[in-house]
Amino acid sequence: QVQLTESGGGLVQAGASLTLSCAASTSGHSFTDYAIGWFRQAPGKEREFVAAISGLGNTYYKDWEDPTKGRFTISSDNAKNAVSLHIVNLNDGDTAIYYCAADFTAGYDSNWFRAASEEHYDYWGHGTQVTVSS
Repeated sequence: QVQLTESGGGLVQAGASLTLSCAASTSGHSFTDYAIGWFRQAPGKEREFVAAISGLGNTYYKDWEDPTKGRFTISSDNAKNAVSLHIVNLNDGDTAIYYCAADFTAGYDSNWFRAASEEHYDYWGHGTQVTVSS
């Protein structure tokens, strides 16, 4: 069983940076037995994958063809059972509810296709709203 709580959202100006946090409470398994993903849902749109980090620390991003072009950085603090998503140069298109989710990988690594697929995530947080004003 995993409980996830997102925080860090709010109203920000375009061009600013923001760090979202996902705190996980796990029972029965270690935090590193899960891959943690971030998804977002903009108004009127389907939820989409943003980034994920495996229990082994490997990262996966929406722009997998060239991660260096991305504005998102995901990181984990295993001692605190937490994952952060840092977003730079925010724009209107980033306005959305951001969700973190946990995929039980039993300590094995994930891969991009699994990390980006909602169907593999068993636990979801309630989300945190990010609104970008221009």
